[in-house]
Amino acid sequence: MAALFLSAVLYSGPAASAAPVDSAPGALPRPFLDWIARSTATLDNWYDPGTGLFRTTGWWNSAHALEAELTASRLLGDDRGARRAATTYAAHRASGFLNDYYDDEGWWGLTWLVAYDDTGDARYLRTAQGIFDDLAGGWDQTCGGGIWWSKERKYKNAIANELFTALGAELAVHTTGADSARYRDWALRGWRWVLDSGMLDNRRLFNDGLDDMCHNNGQTAWTYNQGVVLTAAVALFRVTGDQEYLRTARRLADAAIIALSGPDGILHEPCEANGCGADGPQFKGIFIQSLARLEAVSPDLGRTAFIEHNAVSLWTHDRGPGDQLGLRWSGPFDSGDAARQSSALACLNAAAQLA
Repeated sequence: MAALFLSAVLYSGPAASAAPVDSAPGALPRPFLDWIARSTATLDNWYDPGTGLFRTTGWWNSAHALEAELTASRLLGDDRGARRAATTYAAHRASGFLNDYYDDEGWWGLTWLVAYDDTGDARYLRTAQGIFDDLAGGWDQTCGGGIWWSKERKYKNAIANELFTALGAELAVHTTGADSARYRDWALRGWRWVLDSGMLDNRRLFNDGLDDMCHNNGQTAWTYNQGVVLTAAVALFRVTGDQEYLRTARRLADAAIIALSGPDGILHEPCEANGCGADGPQFKGIFIQSLARLEAVSPDLGRTAFIEHNAVSLWTHDRGPGDQLGLRWSGPFDSGDAARQSSALACLNAAAQLA
C-alpha cells in the first residue's frame, strides 16, 4: 500500500510535472553527479580551515556537513572530503569530539565512521569508539533505560538514543570478536528501549522525547527522528541477519513519508513556516540519507522514487544564487547557509547512490 500511495503522490503534483524526465526512476545519475559537484563546491565555501568547522552553522551541524562532503567526494571520485576530515580532526582531536551533549557526540561518531570507511585511517575508528564509550556512560535506569540528552541528566529523548543505537550497531559492523559483540549488545539494548519507551505515537512517528513522568511528551515529530532509527535498523540487520529490523524500518519509513510529505510528494519539516531556527534546516537531509541506507538493502520503487523526486524538486525549485539550496525543497528559495546546503546535498547524494 505504501508504494502505491507514493507512486500516486510523486507524479501528480506540480513539482513532478516541472521535470518529468529527471524525476523518473532510472534517469540517474546523469543530472545528479553534476548537481552534487556544484552543491558541494558551494557548501565548501562555508568551510573554515582555521576552525575545521562550517561557518553559518553549529558544532553538531558541522559533523553532518562533513559527512555530506565525504559522501559527495566518494561519488565524485575526488579527495575534498578526506582533506576536510583530516583538517577537522587535527583541529579538535584533543577533545575527542566530546562535549556536554550526547547527541552532539553521536553525530561526530557516525561521521568519523564514514571518514574511516572512505580513508581507512584507523584514528577515525578509534575516535568513534571513544565517543561511544562516553555515550554508554549516559545510560541509566530512569524511564527503564536509555541515555540522557545531556550530561545534566534532565531529559531523555529520541535523537540521543537513536544515535546511541545507530553508532553501537555501526561499530558492531566495523569491529570483530569481543568488541563487535559488546557493541551489538549495547545496540540491541538501545533498540529495544527506543521502541518500548513510549516515544512512538499512534502515527508510528517518534515525538521528541519523554516528560518527567516518562511519558511521550507530544513534542514535534522531527524528520531526523524518523531517519536515524532507520540507520540503526539497517546496521542491526547487517550484524544479526534478522529481517525483522528491516520490516520495522519499512513500516516506520512509510509512516514518516506519508505524514511529513505534502500533496506534491515533497518532504517538509514541521517548522518550515517559521524558518526552523539554527538546527531544523538540517533535519530533512538526515532523514533522506537514512532512508537511502534502507533502500540499499531493501529497495522499493516508491521510496526510491520519493528520494529522486525530492532531489529534483530541491534543485529545480529551491536553488538560489551560486547554487545555494534553501529550506523548502518545494521552493521558493529563502536563504543559504551550511545547514541548508548540507541537508540538500545529503538528498542529492542519496539519489545518486541509488542509481
